[in-house]
Amino acid sequence: MLLTLGKRKLHYDLIGQGPRTVCFVHALAADSRMWAEQVPVLLARSMRVLRVDLRGHGGSDPLPGDYTLMELASDVAALIESLGAGRVDYVGLSVGGMIGEALAVRFGDRVSSLMLCEAPPAALRNAREIWAPRMAAVRAANSLEPIADATLERWLTPEFRSRNPLRWQQIRDTVAATTVEGYCGTVAALSNFDFTAELPRLRIPALVLYGEDDKASSHEENERLASLIPGGRFVAFPRARHLPNVEDPTRFNAILCGWLESIAP
Repeated sequence: MLLTLGKRKLHYDLIGQGPRTVCFVHALAADSRMWAEQVPVLLARSMRVLRVDLRGHGGSDPLPGDYTLMELASDVAALIESLGAGRVDYVGLSVGGMIGEALAVRFGDRVSSLMLCEAPPAALRNAREIWAPRMAAVRAANSLEPIADATLERWLTPEFRSRNPLRWQQIRDTVAATTVEGYCGTVAALSNFDFTAELPRLRIPALVLYGEDDKASSHEENERLASLIPGGRFVAFPRARHLPNVEDPTRFNAILCGWLESIAP
């Protein structure tokens, strides 16, 4: 399904029936299919599932130039409003988690809870040196193909690739298909933000989860995020890199469902 925002389209899907809507937002260079392992579990619990493709990712149109997290959060807020979804239980990973922070700070009336995975509360100090070579490579090739394999190696373990090669390939192809504009614009957003002053003012239940083998963020930064949100909880997720929801969906889904049940209205 598509939502028109000005002259561009935002792709999403909304499935299931029930009074609660769980909104999933994906990582940089992924798309809404990143959450495929979570959908059946929530549908079986009579929850609605809303999945969003960020600008220039999946089926959503890109915009030229740099983005901000607030702009990306405003896309999600506009979608929630257009669907009449009220307040959603928000689940975001990596930049999706950072967008969740922005959504809660700016559009708190759209959010009833937060589950944030692999997400710091502020941009990493070395963001420029991390992202500059990758952006140069994709711009030179006008494609994310040159960085697709290395991205998957950071996201998932070799053991996962051995036991589930088709899923590995599907996610790798998603990375390669992401638009250069969408990728570079979103990199700008995650490279320049700091919510450390605003997060202590939130009054939204929050759970922060961190894959312990992830090198894109750190245990310390994720634990710090949880500590900044009043009542925030932190869960370490051993034996997973950047995509714990894909690496070990059984374990991830148990945490997700336990969290949603614990904050049931």
